[in-house]
Amino acid sequence: MIHKKVRIGDLLISQGLINEGQLNVALREQKIRNTKLGETLIAMGFISQEDFADVLSTQMGIGTVNLRQVGIDENAVKLVSEELMKKNVLIPFGFDEKNPNILKVAMADPMNFMAIDDVSIVTNMEVIPFFCPSVQISLQLDRLYGKKQAMRAAEQYQQEHAREMEQLAAMDKSEEQSSDVDDAPIVKLVNTMIEQAVRQGSSDIHIEALEREVRVRFRVDGVLVEHMDYDKTLLPALVARIKIISNLDISERRKPQDGRLTIHVDNKEYDVRVSVLPTVFGEKVVMRLTNKDGLTRDKKYLGLSDREMPRFDAIMGNPHGIILVTGPTGSGKSTTCYTVLSELNKEEVNIVTVEDPVEANINGVNQVQVNTKAQLTFASALRSILRQDPDIIMIGEIRDEETANIAVQASITGHLVISTLHTNSTASSITRLLDMGIEHYLIGDSVVGIIAQRLVRRLCPKCKTLRPASFEEKRALHIPDEQEFNLYEPVGCKECSNIGYKGRIGVYEIMPISHKIGVMISEKATADEIERQAVKEGMTKLRDAAAEYVIQGLTTVSEMQRVAYEDI
Repeated sequence: MIHKKVRIGDLLISQGLINEGQLNVALREQKIRNTKLGETLIAMGFISQEDFADVLSTQMGIGTVNLRQVGIDENAVKLVSEELMKKNVLIPFGFDEKNPNILKVAMADPMNFMAIDDVSIVTNMEVIPFFCPSVQISLQLDRLYGKKQAMRAAEQYQQEHAREMEQLAAMDKSEEQSSDVDDAPIVKLVNTMIEQAVRQGSSDIHIEALEREVRVRFRVDGVLVEHMDYDKTLLPALVARIKIISNLDISERRKPQDGRLTIHVDNKEYDVRVSVLPTVFGEKVVMRLTNKDGLTRDKKYLGLSDREMPRFDAIMGNPHGIILVTGPTGSGKSTTCYTVLSELNKEEVNIVTVEDPVEANINGVNQVQVNTKAQLTFASALRSILRQDPDIIMIGEIRDEETANIAVQASITGHLVISTLHTNSTASSITRLLDMGIEHYLIGDSVVGIIAQRLVRRLCPKCKTLRPASFEEKRALHIPDEQEFNLYEPVGCKECSNIGYKGRIGVYEIMPISHKIGVMISEKATADEIERQAVKEGMTKLRDAAAEYVIQGLTTVSEMQRVAYEDI
């Protein structure tokens, strides 16, 4: 098969989509990232994925495929080896409807003619390439071969471990010396586990020591899903490998330890926070995955409604005062704080943060990492920051009275302070500050806005189905019993891995502190009285915001009740 060689960079320049300077920058970056040129240009924002696909289609006659939406024919996949697919980042997904001797192949680089020829030779079929992002192809390959690959690595380790045990028994060596943590199968197993978790959109990996096995679960869209279980003999090596790459003490097994590491998956950098906890059956490891690019996003991607966006902008427009972002762990508080910082990050302002830990680096922002061993706490760091001539200060979390007092004083003296609190609603944040010893009048003068938020799972648009709402569901949504009303419910399909949900959406309760509310706080009004006044001024409560999503068919009543149970 003869192919005409076309340089994609020259093609994009001829179409006016990029210039020579952008191409040269991308070519340099491509060598560093070790990626295809098209993906590098897309990742750097020089060209959109849609424009790139359009050029391939119009100029080269190459189509585009979304593997999340089309079904993959297993008979097509079986024709090509796993090694060839992974090496060239491609996957056959079907046959031509008119000619079964034509194989349709999704490729990250559809102009890799050597790979096309290889597939054609091994299958003895004509190949039609389709452009598909490498992330989608890797995810499908993980689904097809990920568990097999992990099991192969586990079995290989067990075989080598068994041989090692026999040698150690003969040599009478101690157990402490028996784990070869640099053993290739374990290294491969840990790397594969993290890669699969990232591609499935997981926020956390749980490696749990049970009585007879090691269970691995991924938290996807806020819910733990079992991924794999291994033989108990793998636990020491798994934990030791994770401790090594996160700079923890591998000899310490009796105390909890915390560490972190950075890993690149599909050319994106992820920060991984590691927590090791001794349990009765061995050490449990939890790894929290954070995509640094995902934290610093534009405010339009937060999921704020048209009604909430002006209230959000009104809070951010304050030149000084305290902005509080509240909610439980995993509710998206960090994303909101970083979004606010990115919006306020201008050349003429000095922004300083104190965080534990620093979750993402923002250009132009001075970020301080808390270090309790060096006596660098939130409070001590804040006192130093106030001598650094800041305009805006972000505090990772207000945890104690001392930090709260400094934050209040900083806001009153002309600084804008952004911080988080662990409370259930906007009004209850006032109560929390009072519990920390802050006077009513100081809270009324300093706090300018409070944002309470949750994340609800979004129904999969491909498989959700309508059904009549029950009486209990109508009451939860404040819909009259006699009114006919249909709700969507989750079903499960390939698109959502048979869960019925795909992705999450933010639910917000935004309370700007108006003059009236500020006076009420100073006059020691209760949280309920403050909330009622805020609702009069246009605030939508968490429960009502979640109910709107249910009525719109974006989520379910069970998700609404999970995030706003105290209001129902």
